[in-house]
Amino acid sequence: MATKWKNKFIIGAWVIMFTFGLSGIVSFVTFGNNYFQRDYFHTSEFQNLLARFTGDLNLFELNNITLEEAKRSIIVTEDEINAHRYSSGYLTDQITNINAQYEDLIQQALVMENQGAADIYLEERDKKIDDTINVFKSDDYVLAKIIKEKEQILEEFYKERENYRPEYLKYKEALYFYFENSATGKFYTNLNESDEESVKNLMTPNNMLYITDYSIPSNYSMYYSFAGFDELENSFIPFEGKIAISKSLSSSNWAMIEYERYKQKQIIWWLYSLSSIVVLILCFYLLKKAKVILAEIEKWRTYYNKVPLDLRVILFAIIGFFAAIFLIFINEQIFYDIENPFVYGRDIITCMAVGSVLWFLTLVQGKLLTLEFKDRKNVKKVWEKALFYKTGQSIRVHFNKVKRSLKDAFLNTSTGMQLFIVLATVFGLGFAAIMIIADPFFLFIYILLLAFIGLPIIVVLIKSIGHFNRIVNKTNELAVGNLGEDLPVSGKSVLAMLASNINVLKQGVKTSQNEQAKSERLKTELITNVSHDLRTPLTSIITYTELLKSEGISNEDRLDYLDIIDMKSKRLKLLIDDLFEVSKMASGNMELTLEKVDLVQLLQQALAEYDDTIQESSLQFRITYTDMPVYALVDGKKLWRVFDNLIGNVLKYSLENSRVYISVCRLDTQVIISFKNVSKYELSENIDELFERFKRGDTSRHTEGSGLGLAIAKSIVDIHEGSLDIETDGDLFKVSISLKLVV
Repeated sequence: MATKWKNKFIIGAWVIMFTFGLSGIVSFVTFGNNYFQRDYFHTSEFQNLLARFTGDLNLFELNNITLEEAKRSIIVTEDEINAHRYSSGYLTDQITNINAQYEDLIQQALVMENQGAADIYLEERDKKIDDTINVFKSDDYVLAKIIKEKEQILEEFYKERENYRPEYLKYKEALYFYFENSATGKFYTNLNESDEESVKNLMTPNNMLYITDYSIPSNYSMYYSFAGFDELENSFIPFEGKIAISKSLSSSNWAMIEYERYKQKQIIWWLYSLSSIVVLILCFYLLKKAKVILAEIEKWRTYYNKVPLDLRVILFAIIGFFAAIFLIFINEQIFYDIENPFVYGRDIITCMAVGSVLWFLTLVQGKLLTLEFKDRKNVKKVWEKALFYKTGQSIRVHFNKVKRSLKDAFLNTSTGMQLFIVLATVFGLGFAAIMIIADPFFLFIYILLLAFIGLPIIVVLIKSIGHFNRIVNKTNELAVGNLGEDLPVSGKSVLAMLASNINVLKQGVKTSQNEQAKSERLKTELITNVSHDLRTPLTSIITYTELLKSEGISNEDRLDYLDIIDMKSKRLKLLIDDLFEVSKMASGNMELTLEKVDLVQLLQQALAEYDDTIQESSLQFRITYTDMPVYALVDGKKLWRVFDNLIGNVLKYSLENSRVYISVCRLDTQVIISFKNVSKYELSENIDELFERFKRGDTSRHTEGSGLGLAIAKSIVDIHEGSLDIETDGDLFKVSISLKLVV
C-alpha cells in the first residue's frame, strides 16, 4: 500500500513540475519583450504613454489653438463646394427627389382633409427646394453652409477634447518636460524655474531617474487631422526638448508605483523563467529514469482502449486545448495581483493544480494514443468499433434531413457560417456561465471570454443590424422614388454586397429616368420637326396651286409656279421616302444584296455625282486613297447611299473656304473611311443626339435636307456589322466608318 501511494506521489510531483516548467517557458516567450528591459521607463508601455502625453501636451499647451482661432482658420476649397453642391445629383434630380419625398405626404394629408398638415409639408418642401436652388445659384451661399458645418464640427471636437485633459494633468504631475521652439527660441516647461538655463541645469541624469530627448514634429498632433481640419494640423510648430522622471518623486505617485511594481514583476519573471527551464530539464531526466510513470500508464491502457477511438481523439484534443489555455491563466495569475499575497498564492495554487491535472490527462492520452497508432494494422479494426463509424448509417439517414434544413441557411456560405459561429459562441458563453457556479475562480476566465469573444460579436451584430436597417430605409426611399445618396459599402459581407447591388439598381433607375426624360424630349422634337419639314413644302404647293387657279397670270409666271410646285413636290417625296426607309430599317425588314465591292471605286463614284457642286463651292477637298483596291462584302447601293448622305452633309454644313479631308485606309482586318470638315454651325455637346432622327447641324432648319441622313447612314452601316462613329473637337467634325475587309 505504501509503495502504491509512493508511486502516485511521484507521478503527481512529476506532473506539477512539468506543468510548472511549461508555464515558465510560456512566460519567457510571452512576457520576454516586456520584462527584458532595463526598467519600467524603457518598456513599450511607458513609451506609448509618452506618445499620448506629448500629443496632449502639444494640443493643450505647445500648439494650443483657441476655438475662435480654429474657426478663423477654416478653409473651403472649390472641390468641397462642388462636392456639397452635387452630393445628391444635379439640380433637376434633387428637386425631383424633394418633390417625390413630399408628394405622398401631401396627398395623404389632403385625403385626410388635414389642410394644416398639407400646408406644413408644402412649406417644408418649398424651403428645401429654395435652399437647393440657392446652392446651385451662389458659391457664397454654399460657402456659408460649409463653414457653418465645419464650425459645428469644431465645437463638438473642442468639447470632446476636454475628455483628455484629466489624463494629461495626471501624467503631467510626474513627467517633467522642457521644450523649445527652434524658430522663436521660446521655451515651455512645468518645472518651477524661471529661466531657461536653470531648467537645463536641472534636467540632467544626476537629478532625474529617467531622462530622454524628445522631438515633436509639426504634424505630431493628429487630433485636428482626425477631425477633418488638416489646414490646422499642418500649421503646428515643431519643438525639441527633454522629458524626465525626477528622483524626488513621491512613492505614492503613479510613475513610482509603476516603476516599483515593474521591478518586482521583473524579478519574479527572471526567477520563474530560469527555474522553469531547470525544472523542465529535470523532468525529462526523471522521465527516462522513472519506470514507475510508464508502468502506471500501461496499467490504464486496457481501460482506456475500451473507449471508442474517435471519442478518445476528441477528448485528447479538448483536454489538450484547455491544458494549453491554463498555461496562459497561470502566467496571468503570477503577474496579476502581487500586492495581495493571500489572493495571489491561492489563485496560483488553484491554476497550477487544475493545469497539472489537465496536462497529466493530456500526456497520458497522448502516450496511449501513440502506442495505439503505432500498430497500423490494428488501427483499422479499432476504427470499425468507433462511435461515429457504428452510427454512420444512422447519421446518413438523418443527414439529408439536416442538409435540407441547413441548405436555405447556407445559401450564402458567409451568412450561414456567421450564424453558426454566433450561435456556437452564445451557447458556449452560456455553458461557461454555468462553470462560475461550480467555482467562482472561473469568473476571471468568463470575463476574458466575454471581453475577447462576446463583446466583439455584440459589436459586429450591432453594426450588421445598423447596416441592415440603413438598407431597409434606403429601399423604402427608393420605393417612393427618392433616390438620394448611395449606401456606404465596406468589406465583402453579404450586407455589403446587398448594399452595392441596391446602389447599382438605384443608378439603373436614375439612368432610366434620364433616358425616359430624354426620350420624351426627343419625341416632342421629332413631332415638331416632322410637322415643320412636311408642312413647309406642302404649304408652298398649296399656295402656288391657288395662284395657278387665278386668272390673268402670264405664261411665264405659270411656268415659274409649276417649277416651284415640282421642286416642292420632289422635296416632299424625298422626306416621305426617307421616313419610310428609316421605319423599314428600325423594324429590321431591310434586305441586303451582298457583293464584293471595291470601296475606293464606290467612293469615287459618289464623289463624281457631286463633282459640279464641289467645283462651285468654296471648299477644298483633300482625298487620300490606298494604292491597292480595298474590298468589302457589302450592298453597293446601300453603301453608296451612306457616302451620298455624308458628302451631302459635308457640302451643306461645312464652313466656307475650309478644307474637307476624306481618306480610305486599312487597319488590320478593317477598312476605315473617314470624313473630316469644319462645321459652319455650333455643334451640340451631345454627339449621340446627332444620330437622332430629324437632328440637323443647322438648328434654325434653313438648310435643305430631312435631318435623317446620319440616322440612315448609321443604320445601313450597322446592318453591315460595321460601325459609324462621330467625333467632334470644337467645330471640327469627323465621321469614321469601319467595315470588315475581304480578300
